[in-house]
Amino acid sequence: MQLTTQDAWHLQVGRDICSDIQAGLNHEWLVTNGLGGYASASLLGATTRSYHGLLVAALRPPLERTVLVTKLDEEVTLPNGQSFRLGVNEYQDGTIDPQGYHYLESVLLEGDVACFTYRLTEALTLEKRIWMEYGQNTTYVQYIFHGVLPAENSNAPISLSLSPFCLTRDYHGVTHGAPDWHFLLDKQDNRCHVRAYESAPSFQLVAGPHASFSARGLWYWHVRHRRETERGLADTEDVYQPGIFRITVFPGAYTTFVLSAEAELNSELGGSHHEEMVSQAYMRHQLRIKQLLAVAECSANDLQSRDPVRARLVVAADQFIVVRPDYSGSVQQPLQLSPDRKTIIAGYHWFTDWGRDSMISLPGLFLCTGRYSEARGLLKAFCSSMHNGLIPNRFPDNNASPEYNTADATLWMFHAIDQYLESTGNWMLLKDLFPILQDSIQWHIHGTDYGIGVDANDGLLRAGAPGVQVTWMDAKVGDWVVTPRRGKPVEINALWYHALTLMESWAIRLSTDATLYSQLRTQVRQHFAERFWYQAGSYLYDVIDVEGVTGQNDASLRPNQLLAASLTNELLSEAQVSQMLQQVTLHLLTPLGLRSLAASDPGYKNHFNGDVHQRDGAYHQGTVWPWLIGPYVDVYVRVHHDRTALLPLLQPLIQHLWKACLGTVSEVAEPEAPFTPAGCVAQAWSVAELLRCWLLTCG
Repeated sequence: MQLTTQDAWHLQVGRDICSDIQAGLNHEWLVTNGLGGYASASLLGATTRSYHGLLVAALRPPLERTVLVTKLDEEVTLPNGQSFRLGVNEYQDGTIDPQGYHYLESVLLEGDVACFTYRLTEALTLEKRIWMEYGQNTTYVQYIFHGVLPAENSNAPISLSLSPFCLTRDYHGVTHGAPDWHFLLDKQDNRCHVRAYESAPSFQLVAGPHASFSARGLWYWHVRHRRETERGLADTEDVYQPGIFRITVFPGAYTTFVLSAEAELNSELGGSHHEEMVSQAYMRHQLRIKQLLAVAECSANDLQSRDPVRARLVVAADQFIVVRPDYSGSVQQPLQLSPDRKTIIAGYHWFTDWGRDSMISLPGLFLCTGRYSEARGLLKAFCSSMHNGLIPNRFPDNNASPEYNTADATLWMFHAIDQYLESTGNWMLLKDLFPILQDSIQWHIHGTDYGIGVDANDGLLRAGAPGVQVTWMDAKVGDWVVTPRRGKPVEINALWYHALTLMESWAIRLSTDATLYSQLRTQVRQHFAERFWYQAGSYLYDVIDVEGVTGQNDASLRPNQLLAASLTNELLSEAQVSQMLQQVTLHLLTPLGLRSLAASDPGYKNHFNGDVHQRDGAYHQGTVWPWLIGPYVDVYVRVHHDRTALLPLLQPLIQHLWKACLGTVSEVAEPEAPFTPAGCVAQAWSVAELLRCWLLTCG
């Protein structure tokens, strides 16, 4: 398929993918709801991951993500008795049943609505579109038949049967059914309340007024999740079919199935005004997308036709921006979607919100899309959670206390604040946050958790403690820290210098004594290149004073060194920057981003996927990371002064929008050709940095 950037808005794959069982199962789609909940599956409809589901609700946003409905299987029966089973399921023994992919003509991502077209006859197609209500754990699945029936049946209805498959479990887990386990149903003619057991959350399945529900209560055994097989995780589970909804439909008329975990679902749904209510929901959804594009463009211009790649990435960015309500009070407050309570989901399907990922992603996700008030709210929220000078590294999925085991998240926050101030000129935020930032710098100078502190001899920042991973290369298996990087990591010190530079300029602006920041910044600058430059390799050491031993340096060729030239122009000479870029380009650059370690290194792993030990052992030992294209592009522009030359660099990442999960960018890729995408199918900083680079190149 020949694809161009003009195809990016109406992003579509055709029969070449849909009719190929392997290709169709290897591609995925994702829609989200602004709460952390989502709907997702393979393009063919099979759940190839335990994380897939048509209704994965964030019951305590953005946490407690719970798989309630895994999928719907459709069967169409024409008036002449001809039937078409459109579902696709893969079972443990390799059986594919039904094989509805034979009818799947195309899959289109329009905005963030997933649209599927099935060709039933030469004259009749079925279009299905799926979206979620923003701010609700509600999924809409809408059907319309296009075309005509044979003349002798032209006035007869079509029968559409919908079989929902249900669960109630944490999205990290799997379910094993039992013959005597029957879900609890409260059913009416065209709707059903479902609970897996007495204390389970209730959810609703609602069809239109021309539908009927027949209870069945069947378990489907040993459904296979092939992606989990590859990842060495539990890969089979049992799913429960509470019953079948049967709907009579005429060509040209919409019929919509609604799945919801909301206690206060619109009472009109399921009644005589069902489709009218759904139409209003769809219009709300489309209006919101138009507003996102208008805000990103800062005008009423038609962004999706003028710059469809940018429009596509703006919509992709929105999927990661979710609400994080304040649960600290004793009284449960109504859910608010206000801009001051937003956070960033690091990746779908399994990540929560991480401090480091949020700060790296903020410029792309918020500032490149014009969402300034939400950016301000996120920065203030993370500052309010600071402990001993550090912002949280991770908010656990079980709502436990935040974890602070990171040396770089807080330093990235200084950069994010700077980018926010540059974009908005809102210096009141700086005035509000400056005392907190001052306190953070003091903690870094005098020493804080996890061995993070300044070496008075050179002003450089050391970090690391036994058994803890504190840089972004943070893989750990049991007690094995794969890339400990204890000592003085290169990017930590580039970020440290950048933070000191910012604090000096901010102090001057606020008429505050800047002497401390100026002196320490000068000391770091005096020692940085002298200590980090690896003359024999013409690049920077990755870590110096490893394990606290002065002069024991790690010469691993990694992409972390790019930050010493992307964040500031003062740490390296132009000759050094040019030489470093040459080595990084030669050994680390791939079409989908940068390798995390040069292939010539003894520790290099040429394959990423496998069980947990294999994956985490390779995570930062060669695996390609798309987000690193951001600092690479920054340094490339600094050296070559030619932004037009960046287009060939970005083109493979733009083409990736049609790969893996439609319309978004994966977390990682294999380090060797063909650089197969891996990890999370949608990663915040991957999308954020691609969007930022696209604007730098084409804006």
